[in-house]
Amino acid sequence: MRIAVGLIFAGAVSLCATTAAWSQTPRGAPQPAPAAVPTPAPTSGPKVACNGNPDALGIARVVQIDTTGGPGFGFEHFKQLDFLRDKEVVLTFDDGPWPGHTPAVLKALADQCTTGIFFSIGKHATYHPEILRQVAAAGHTVGAHTWSHANLNNKKLSEAQRKDEIEKGFSAVKWALEAAPAPFFRFPALQHPPEMVTYLGERNIAIFSCDVDSFDFKSHKAQQVVDNIFRKLDKVGKGIILMHDFQKHTAEALPEILRRLKAGGYKVVQMKAKAPVETLAQYDDELKKDTKLPTVSSRPVNSVVQTISE
Repeated sequence: MRIAVGLIFAGAVSLCATTAAWSQTPRGAPQPAPAAVPTPAPTSGPKVACNGNPDALGIARVVQIDTTGGPGFGFEHFKQLDFLRDKEVVLTFDDGPWPGHTPAVLKALADQCTTGIFFSIGKHATYHPEILRQVAAAGHTVGAHTWSHANLNNKKLSEAQRKDEIEKGFSAVKWALEAAPAPFFRFPALQHPPEMVTYLGERNIAIFSCDVDSFDFKSHKAQQVVDNIFRKLDKVGKGIILMHDFQKHTAEALPEILRRLKAGGYKVVQMKAKAPVETLAQYDDELKKDTKLPTVSSRPVNSVVQTISE
């Protein structure tokens, strides 16, 4: 979730920062191999109807991302890797997992046999690990969105605290999934401190901005979310769409968004990482100490406690 002031500042930073300031590898350091140009995944066999719906949105192609050097995606901030074709979109969701809303988003995607990238807040992952595991089990890509959704451009934060937010977030998502997530990261409020951009490059973690912002965090109705997306998408013709599975109105709007994408001739691209993120042992260990981990059972609440009378 972001505030308008943060968005204005982020825009100013993206317009005014020099190319050197936004470099994701230190000046003078050996240049890593460039991110591989994503290629379509091979297809085989005839097209199968999705849940009996031959007109489902589906997935047009799958691309694999080499995150060496920390490539950036989304033309709001990064313009080097223009890999999407006309009418192609990538669906992304921030701030989850969250009860009610994230499962509703998963259902809408499943009904259309399509997919997205989920950038989870570390704390939320520890609150609701069973929901995040549902996200991964459904075949979606999972990345990280810091530990506590801190604005990493906040001058009160030290460099060490900013790194803590990034690393603890990834370790929390890894703990929740019981497996390492993709090395995909999105800064809260799209605030990109140059030092942290460089750090992520050194860690071989891809950074995601967006091309189309739904502004769902300040929308009061589901239809506003739909209108915000297509007002921009129909102008630019393709791009990474930013939404929040934390938001109720996004969950309500998603079935209509997917329907209109299909009707408008848009196609969904799935982005997968070539290799999972390598979390740091220090943060994995700290998380285990700080988080109240289940000691008896990891079963979801609804399998342990059931209402038998009201």
